[in-house]
Amino acid sequence: MQHTADLDFEGWVCPVPLRDTPSIVMGHGGGGAMSGELIEHLFLPAFGAAAASELGDSAVLPMGDGTRLAFSTDSFVVKPMFFPGGSIGDLAVNGTVNDLAMSGASPLFLSTAFILQEGTELSELGRIAEAMGAAAQAAGVRLVTGDTKVVDSASGDGVFINTSGIGLIPDGVDINPRRARAGDAVLVSGDIGVHGVAVMSCREGLEFGTTVESDTAPLHGLVAAMIATGVDLHVLRDPTRGGVSASLNEIARASTVGVELVERDLPIPQTVRDACSLLGLDPLQVANEGKLLAFVPAESADKVLAALRAHPLGRSACRIGTCVADHPGMVVAKTALGGNRVVGLPIGEQLPRIC
Repeated sequence: MQHTADLDFEGWVCPVPLRDTPSIVMGHGGGGAMSGELIEHLFLPAFGAAAASELGDSAVLPMGDGTRLAFSTDSFVVKPMFFPGGSIGDLAVNGTVNDLAMSGASPLFLSTAFILQEGTELSELGRIAEAMGAAAQAAGVRLVTGDTKVVDSASGDGVFINTSGIGLIPDGVDINPRRARAGDAVLVSGDIGVHGVAVMSCREGLEFGTTVESDTAPLHGLVAAMIATGVDLHVLRDPTRGGVSASLNEIARASTVGVELVERDLPIPQTVRDACSLLGLDPLQVANEGKLLAFVPAESADKVLAALRAHPLGRSACRIGTCVADHPGMVVAKTALGGNRVVGLPIGEQLPRIC
């Protein structure tokens, strides 16, 4: 038997998923570490001085007269295109509306661009377009320009949609991923992991005794209610790709603070827990489409929570953690047994084609 002292550890390699790949893999679109590496090591160097200095869900554009616009774009490749509680159509509207809302903006205008696979049923496309129209009306935004392209049947998979949006940021509002501070309370507007499980249950034919429906919804009204409290909102983020885990890690790194969560306070429905246990998934890494995270001064947390809970989309809002000066750039969760575990940034894509 070989003794530990005789082993050469220097030649050992940790068996993590291979990330040095010469071609694109699904994980590059997952909103986790691989997505970040693609942006940092390929896109930003290639763009050079033309690239934006800050990378958030939306860009804040000063107009010279004191007016500030928010501008955002997103693409949607959901499979299946129709799922409990929604479709790729309303998701494409709500997703971009929410990206604008996370900078405090009131969304005004959206563009719509479609990439259609040859052979797609016109009846399906009609249902998607009607869902987009209804979602835009519900959100109070106009669909003002667009484009359509068709690819051959071997090059696509149904309908892909891109939406870009413009919104107006109110005076005095400064919501930015770099503004999280030690002592801030971390809030979430409701149950997490619901959208990802809704899509996966439909895709995989899973049954839980009840239908799990997507939480897709426009959040700008909820954000407006928070702004109306007069509280200085530091950071807002809708935890879509990569879930709560990815969003918190990105904020922690941008602000160089630590985040400490309390596991027992995380609002994870039992159906989501069961599905994630069955599929081997972490609920904190599952996508949401109608929830937001908020970093606010601790002394104002109760006031913001009251405003959230008074809104239909925030009735289950709660505090899940605190910003700390310790372990900057890291997210840690206190377990039910009193220990701590690191909540890491997902490497790739747990659930491909979710949003």
